[in-house]
Amino acid sequence: MHNRFGSLLIAALLPLLLFRWFVPTPIGQIDFWLMWLVAMVVVGLPLLYAEIGLAHRSQKIPAQGIQELTRQADTSTVWRSFVWLTVLLSLVIAGISIDAVSANLLQALQELGISFDVPQYALAVIMVIIAGMLSLLGGGTLAVSVALIAVAFVMAAVNNLSSLALIMTEPSLGEWGRAVVLALVSVGVGTGLFWFNNPLVSRDLNHSSEVGRNTREIATKTALPIWLTQLVIGSMALIFTTSTFSPITAIIYAFGVLTASAFFIHYASSQIATVFKRFGIWIATVISMVLTVLMLVLATPKGLTIVLVIISIISALILAIFSGWKMKISHMRKSLNFGSEGIYNIWRVAIRIFVPILIIVAVAGWLLG
Repeated sequence: MHNRFGSLLIAALLPLLLFRWFVPTPIGQIDFWLMWLVAMVVVGLPLLYAEIGLAHRSQKIPAQGIQELTRQADTSTVWRSFVWLTVLLSLVIAGISIDAVSANLLQALQELGISFDVPQYALAVIMVIIAGMLSLLGGGTLAVSVALIAVAFVMAAVNNLSSLALIMTEPSLGEWGRAVVLALVSVGVGTGLFWFNNPLVSRDLNHSSEVGRNTREIATKTALPIWLTQLVIGSMALIFTTSTFSPITAIIYAFGVLTASAFFIHYASSQIATVFKRFGIWIATVISMVLTVLMLVLATPKGLTIVLVIISIISALILAIFSGWKMKISHMRKSLNFGSEGIYNIWRVAIRIFVPILIIVAVAGWLLG
């Protein structure tokens, strides 16, 4: 689903899928919500513009585009590690989601009186295999996953809305750390998903990035709808992400996670197949499935969450430094195509200075918290 509508679906999916690991308890902490909103504005939005700008400049998927961009910037190939971080991060998201939902699915089946006598890790491995096979359908599973997960959240919200209580707690550096990580997860920084799914990006391996360069699209036209979708869906997820699921709701949610994981595996496999052309999509899919299974077998859910945080932070810093410091000023200005030089300068100051500093402060808060 390689279009603007697909980008909005991705924007809606990420908060619904990942918020549960970062939302504090109790969930009705007004100060945390405000911190998350600030982080979305000062950290998430500039990074989203950076990713869209790189997509507009390269007009190729990340695995191809980053190679061309590093050549244009005449900079080290170490920045190409961003692509491998996106591959790993997408598989971590798939793994952590399947690992969590497999336990809930077994419990839901048991409550319904259905005997499914397999260990949780075995069910998780089976779900990875099914997700891998579904990933061969391409991006078609994305809309299905968003629909199923949204239905599950609505069903849970109906039963849990009355239990929500808003409170004000004392702000802390640890809360800021969680809020920034949550904002990075909201925006999907480090996944490269919005770059991969950008309407200007071609999947043709022989595509010349010079084609269509004279027809510029304003980055705001792409970035702002994505960010607003994340803000609205993220606000809802903050309220309902810890809601208790009934057995039927848990099963619907499990199918949603399964199809969402298929999309993330599809993304990772496409990147691998692009870099290693001799593999092809089938072998690349098997590699993605094996890596995901290894994560489930070797790491605990808490360990996967830590890995998710670490990779998200590293990817965000690479994205900020590369787009703000390594890319030529004229290239990013043309790619973003802001309406005025002043807006571009505000973005450039934010991406070069404020975003890295605030992320580092968030890391300190996360460690101390």
